[in-house]
Amino acid sequence: MKKYIAIGDIHGCGKTLQKLLNRLQKYDDRIFVFIGDYIDRGPNSKLVFDSIMKFAEQNDCVFLKGNHELMMEEAFDRKFAGYWTRNGGLQTMISMGIKNVQSDMPEPYGSFVKDTLLYYDAEDYFFVHAGLPPMATINQVLENKDLESMLWERSHIDAPKVNWEKPVVFGHTPLSKPMLDGYKIGIDTGCVFHNNPDLGKLTALLLPEKEIIQEKYSEF
Repeated sequence: MKKYIAIGDIHGCGKTLQKLLNRLQKYDDRIFVFIGDYIDRGPNSKLVFDSIMKFAEQNDCVFLKGNHELMMEEAFDRKFAGYWTRNGGLQTMISMGIKNVQSDMPEPYGSFVKDTLLYYDAEDYFFVHAGLPPMATINQVLENKDLESMLWERSHIDAPKVNWEKPVVFGHTPLSKPMLDGYKIGIDTGCVFHNNPDLGKLTALLLPEKEIIQEKYSEF
């Protein structure tokens, strides 16, 4: 069985990410799966990009697309930033020195965002940013090319059961603690929402052990 480390939503918390990655360096035999939402809301999206791209030079990494990366792509594609900036994109633009979206995304960040994956279908786990409809199987979602659910789904969080063929590891919905509920494995613990006493942690989850490593929000 392959071993993984899944890392939850970072949302521009660059210093917190660096501290967590420093703690994870000893696990160099693992596949690191970043669950998406690297940017927006937090103060240092550029540092997040730089840190994970550097980390990938020395480690086996999989980078998933989050809905915030999608919003960034769409802002540049449509040459309109309103929806993105209302959802935390303004902080990203400031961090990255982006004055407008009339040109292409700055490199190498544009290529990185465009190369992120919608999902990672491993032998023992299915990794995706938001989740999947609880009453659909993984195969049905893939056959129907239900891309929207992979980036925005939340209905599975409170669903009493799911029809998935194997555990699904997801982020997107901030939780006070990681969800380790059968086939539902949620690892967004709301690092950027550190003003909420129940949130404010960046989570890494070792699989298959289900060991949790967390770093509290800090930008110092």
